[in-house]
Amino acid sequence: MHFPWLVVIFVCLNQVQAQFYGGSTYDSSAGQSIRLGLITDDATDRIRQTFEHAISVVNSELGVPLAGETELVAYGNSVQAFAQLCRLMQSGVGAVFGPAAKHTASHLLNACDSKDIPFVYPHLSWGSHPDGFNLHPSPEDIAHALYDIVNQFQWSRFIFCYESAEYLNILDHLMTLYGVKGPVIKVMRYDLNLNGNYKSVLRRIRKSEDSRIVVVGSTEGVAELLRQAQQVGIMNEDYTYVIGNLDLHTFELEEYKYSEVNITGIRMFSPDQEAVRDLVEKLHQELGESEPENTGSTSITMSMALTYDAVRVIAETTKHLPYQPQMLNCSERHDNVQPDGSTFRNYMRSLEIKEKTITGRIFFEGNVRKGFAFDVIELQTSGLVKIGTWEEGKDFEFERPPQVVNFNDIDDSSLVNKTFKVLISVATQPYASLVESIDTLVGNNQYQGYGVDLIKELADKLGFNFTFQDGGNDYGSFNKTTNSTTGMLKEIVEGRADLAITDLTITSEREEVIDFSIPFMNLGIQILYVKPQKAPPALFSFMDPFSSEVWLYLGIAYVGVSLCFFIIGRLSPIEWDNPFPCIEEPEELENQFTINNSLWFTTGALLQQGSEIAPKALSTRTISAIWWFFTLIMVSSYTANLAAFLTIENPTSPINSVKDLAENKEDVQYGAKRTGSTRNFFSTSEDPLYMKMNEYLNAHPEMLMENNQDGVDRVKASTKYAFLMESTSIEFNTVRECNLTKVGDPLDEKGYGIAMVKNWPYRDKFNNALLELQEQGVLARLKNKWWNEVGAGVCSAKSDSDGPSALEVENLSGIYAVLAIGSIISMIVAILCWCFFVFKKSKHYAVPFCDALAEEFKIVIHFSENERVLKSAQSIYSRSRNSSQSIESLKTDSEENMPDED
Repeated sequence: MHFPWLVVIFVCLNQVQAQFYGGSTYDSSAGQSIRLGLITDDATDRIRQTFEHAISVVNSELGVPLAGETELVAYGNSVQAFAQLCRLMQSGVGAVFGPAAKHTASHLLNACDSKDIPFVYPHLSWGSHPDGFNLHPSPEDIAHALYDIVNQFQWSRFIFCYESAEYLNILDHLMTLYGVKGPVIKVMRYDLNLNGNYKSVLRRIRKSEDSRIVVVGSTEGVAELLRQAQQVGIMNEDYTYVIGNLDLHTFELEEYKYSEVNITGIRMFSPDQEAVRDLVEKLHQELGESEPENTGSTSITMSMALTYDAVRVIAETTKHLPYQPQMLNCSERHDNVQPDGSTFRNYMRSLEIKEKTITGRIFFEGNVRKGFAFDVIELQTSGLVKIGTWEEGKDFEFERPPQVVNFNDIDDSSLVNKTFKVLISVATQPYASLVESIDTLVGNNQYQGYGVDLIKELADKLGFNFTFQDGGNDYGSFNKTTNSTTGMLKEIVEGRADLAITDLTITSEREEVIDFSIPFMNLGIQILYVKPQKAPPALFSFMDPFSSEVWLYLGIAYVGVSLCFFIIGRLSPIEWDNPFPCIEEPEELENQFTINNSLWFTTGALLQQGSEIAPKALSTRTISAIWWFFTLIMVSSYTANLAAFLTIENPTSPINSVKDLAENKEDVQYGAKRTGSTRNFFSTSEDPLYMKMNEYLNAHPEMLMENNQDGVDRVKASTKYAFLMESTSIEFNTVRECNLTKVGDPLDEKGYGIAMVKNWPYRDKFNNALLELQEQGVLARLKNKWWNEVGAGVCSAKSDSDGPSALEVENLSGIYAVLAIGSIISMIVAILCWCFFVFKKSKHYAVPFCDALAEEFKIVIHFSENERVLKSAQSIYSRSRNSSQSIESLKTDSEENMPDED
């Protein structure tokens, strides 16, 4: 249970009422009864009979029995209904069951709500009525069921036909489920004139391109719509209807069974349930009604079933909660209410009932019923057949049982009990293969695959038997010159086989000697190749964030701004400084913006490092700010892109289209299966590109493979070979072989069909069955099973290239190269400048250059000293004639300046 707070309240109430009645427990044998009122506008008396039958059933389990009182009113007469409600209140009813007319029920609900009397209405809720008790599924749940059924049909577009505005709630929930990527939905209201004539709308449907229709509306309205649709001519094999009314099992469907129209619907109960059969028997005894002869049909409507179940809920509530309704006056001058009415109603919603109901499990979430299931039913020649079960929160799939064959309907063209020999190609997965088992399998049990399952589905629909036989890899061809056939075609032409199913392409050449069914799969020729390989990182990949033009303009901007600093610095008086601050009136001024300093200042800003140069003039500060802003944006943009360019390596492929393949780009070779429709496509094509490829294939027979698997194996073994094959086979292999991919667009459009004898009398039946399987989503389900489920899942769904990866040395080799080259250049420049300095110094002091170079080198390599003596007796420069002072003179001067010692 999901009502812990209610339990405490109800237990307290039970104890208080037990004391009030003079005992410690509730006495169920007091002999009183709880009165239930039914206000019905059903002139057939079927609701009343259901109401009384339900009370008689539950009373056998109750200590305090229920007593029913029925009042019949005219449909839609709210005044009469209110008068009858007042009479029932005065008699002391504990709950009221409302009529079918929704506006009348709404008035009665408000009256009962004001008196705290539980009110039950057994039909689709037309709005928010938290105080009413409704067992009918909500519009949201009906919309969810329709959504799952339509998805199983794989409709890309359909018509939503509704009766009146109240049913737009279903459409609203349906659109919410689809979101922005749903199918195309054309919305039509069929009761436009409110006169019961829907033919004008149905004619518009007949003239439109849509033949798939979802219908929602009242029981009478939907039944009349189907009748008029037959009159208009849209109840045939070209149309599919999904009915959103829960009373489809009560419709008269006999005249639609043999029209081959596809009618699918939902219901909440089966006619075979014991409670339903008992109620039918009751109606037969009281009213003389008989059940419909069609399988899956019954005369019990949803209103009747929900009335029965509502009585069951009330009965279960009385087992747990004492309830003694009081007589009330419905006049507005009296404010008396039913003492325990609201408590009783809330407890009804807190129960969970799983047994002895017609519509299944009863459970509430708030005011909405949940936890139930829908039977999905389909009209077949035998009647309504259950083809699946819909439950909220569970995946829905069609589960059609084998069709029951009515032998009275068998004609000469029937396939029932006929046996056909079917050729398959065991080496061609997933169309056919041998079952891997430790047991020895024989007959049809040893084969599995898409083609095997498809034949089984057709056999279930058409009633024939079959025997599989391996036809090998040669599908066959027809030679017009010799009038001879080969392979599977020969087996069919000569009568040794009836059918062939594999990846057998429908071609004009083959259709000269055999027939094909309609395509069960569409495809085209494409290229199978290894996945693009990651290109090795370039040496200067760190320059990739900017294009060559950006780098060029950046260099121009750098030089241009540096020259601007140089010129503006010379034009600005403030930038001319006194080099000797201690002298107030210097003879010369110095400018810090030399050409070298200007270049150094712009370099520091560009590299976000700054410099010791500080602009002082307004003009130089202005251009500095602009340059800093420019470098901020450029550096930020570069940094943002650098990580992506260094960590993400875009795979590259030598071929991206059939044109690249035809030109043998980067020496990539290609081939195809030696025989079959793919090879025939190139040999018969008149397109210059394909003719060139055909010449290549003729010149290189070693590139042709015996079967597709050999081609796949060769592609895996080499990065210089591509294989031409059908797109469906490529899809199958790329799911299982992680290093393979599909390249380019399809070269053509074609389809696979089931091969059969020329002018086979059962061809139309096969085609119709294939169309039904396609509309019902069986073909899509089979393909998904054999392509994406069986044997799939080997390759990770996440690509290796997803997300960032660790940087390798190769990614950063260019940066290291720049560092090394820059360091070497700086060393060379330093050595040259040093040599030039030594040369100038040797000239100044008139000493040999080699001697000066040797002395300077000794100073450089003396790593322990960071100070340099300018004058020393040992220095070669002190012995030079151009030396301004000698060591001796330095000593003399120092001695003269020393003070005398006494």
